[in-house]
Amino acid sequence: MLKENFNELQLFLVVAQERSFTKAAAKLDVTQSALSHAIKALETRLNMRLLTRTTRSVAPTEAGERVIACLTPRLAELERELLAVLQMNGTATGKLRLSAGEHAARKIVWPKLKPFLLAYPDIHVELVVDNGFVDIVEGRFDAGIRLGESVDKDMVAVKIGPDMRMAVVGSPAYFAEHSRPETPHDLQHHRCINMRLPTAGGIYHWEFEKAGKPLRVRVEGQLTFNLLAERIDAVLAGFGLACVPEDMIAEQVAQGELVQVLQAWCPTFPGYYLYYPSRKQHPHAFSLMIEALRQSD
Repeated sequence: MLKENFNELQLFLVVAQERSFTKAAAKLDVTQSALSHAIKALETRLNMRLLTRTTRSVAPTEAGERVIACLTPRLAELERELLAVLQMNGTATGKLRLSAGEHAARKIVWPKLKPFLLAYPDIHVELVVDNGFVDIVEGRFDAGIRLGESVDKDMVAVKIGPDMRMAVVGSPAYFAEHSRPETPHDLQHHRCINMRLPTAGGIYHWEFEKAGKPLRVRVEGQLTFNLLAERIDAVLAGFGLACVPEDMIAEQVAQGELVQVLQAWCPTFPGYYLYYPSRKQHPHAFSLMIEALRQSD
């Protein structure tokens, strides 16, 4: 029975993932009519309804969800094994999907991916930039990149970037009108550029430390952004102080475009890690990418 239904089961998985016959047909490069007939034939042979169809949406039934849960890990394992066989001749091929935040993608991942992709032209990478905490298993990513403190304990983690430090900065024009803060508590007297947290939706409280004692400060100001580039642009324009990764503004500080303050209150902390679920075997392309991204000592 598996042999008879295998192709249709694969078609069913795509429809279930896309939640649309139209999108699934476009992805599979088949007609919507042919796809619909194939799914109906599969349901008839299995004697169960796998999809609930309405005029606006398609969703798996309870039986369909059980089929998905059964098939997905097995097909993924089969794909990895087939890739391993195909790559025994030394040729690295495959498609890899990565999830990374804005800062990690710009400063760590993309600079390392460029030479890697030039060296392996048959490896295709999709880099999805999202500052939220993405479930890489549910999102069907091969790996994610986040700060070490944010990685779940059940994941394999590989350090890919140096330790980091945040920096509080303001423009010379801003400090021409305002005194420099001596402690984080002085920030209550300053206009600050806030950051909206992507997942929880709250406002980021600036984090400091002195003599091993942590301190979190809530700041106020005219502007709030959820993206890093806009915060840096706003501080350069004199709208207030910002707390941003130090490596993103080091050049502007060196050139006198920005002034850094509260350095003694900004400790270093572990940087970015590539993380992924534990597996017995990985495609050759994935192993090569891990080594390309791995932080050198």
